[in-house]
Amino acid sequence: MMSASPGSSSKNQIKILLVDDVELFVALEKTFFQRDQFQIFTASNGADALALAQKEKPDLIFLDLYLAGMNGDEVCRRLKTARHTAQIPIVMVVQQGSRADLDCCRAACCDDILYKPVRQEDFMRASREQLSLTERLLPRIDACVLVKYGLRNDRLFEKYTVNIGVGGLFLASEAHLSIDTWLSLQIDLNDGAEPICCRGRVAWLNHPDWIKKPQLPHGMGVEFIDIDDEQLLRVSNYLARPNVT
Repeated sequence: MMSASPGSSSKNQIKILLVDDVELFVALEKTFFQRDQFQIFTASNGADALALAQKEKPDLIFLDLYLAGMNGDEVCRRLKTARHTAQIPIVMVVQQGSRADLDCCRAACCDDILYKPVRQEDFMRASREQLSLTERLLPRIDACVLVKYGLRNDRLFEKYTVNIGVGGLFLASEAHLSIDTWLSLQIDLNDGAEPICCRGRVAWLNHPDWIKKPQLPHGMGVEFIDIDDEQLLRVSNYLARPNVT
């Protein structure tokens, strides 16, 4: 069974496709997006999910792994290998605790994975990341800035950014931390002042086996967490410099 949210659609609305064969989960997930900016489509099996995705070209899909008829990983795999749907971000939803399920989702080339029981904050975080809403509001520029980072202040590693903005930065690295890992950051803007010290969160990965943004090297996108207004102003001033590289 498949359906769309009531009301007239707008070209400015964000299309979200929710796929789960448990009606209670779909009803709960729909409450997460009760705003005029979203148009919600739902499907309860793999075949309907595939048909809706191909017809409506949603901006984002939340897809349960185990479905009637055709499992979510097969739906994901077909969408990711079809020319007109390959760029649609797909977030798989799985029961926590199964390494086999995670490997199955990653093999299907999904963009992110969430765990049941579903939580609104997880869906909203995934939506912001996959729809690049933060990037639209807080764009980054290519820049080579020295960053010291680590799980503890007394054991920091050094890397240079590939890009940076007031919302965060991207570090090229073959060593990948888990998404949602919190880091201590020291960012040297080379502006004559002390490095900016704040915390960051690993928001997404360009893993060698799971490339999210082909235009970037292997590494991790880090979101600033507790950066203060003065530090943000310094970053903003740095971004405004001519010929920043």
